[in-house]
Amino acid sequence: MRAAVSIDHEGRKTVSEPCLEPCPIERGMRLLGGKWKGSILWHLKDGPVRFNDLARQLGGASKKMVNQRLKEMEEMGLVERHVLSTRPIAVAYSITDFGRSALDVLDQLREWAEEHDI
Repeated sequence: MRAAVSIDHEGRKTVSEPCLEPCPIERGMRLLGGKWKGSILWHLKDGPVRFNDLARQLGGASKKMVNQRLKEMEEMGLVERHVLSTRPIAVAYSITDFGRSALDVLDQLREWAEEHDI
């Protein structure tokens, strides 16, 4: 639902029927908008990636940050964690079908950023 804006005779704006819940864009941004989340999904699109390899691919992200984002994304159902070995610990992450459904949006964002030299 969209809020209605009206302007009174003195030029003041008032809002009737304001949004009481986050709009679909806000809800989507809550899932994908965190720092590194889109990049993580993009790096997982071609198949599972081991944690250390993923952290290296992200460059400017610390391992702590990558780990934190992956945990958040796993809780949201965007990625899955796979334990490869326990001694030493080795894990890989893969994108879920739900996470894969966001790739078109990320690709459009990439194209838009390239088109506008952002």
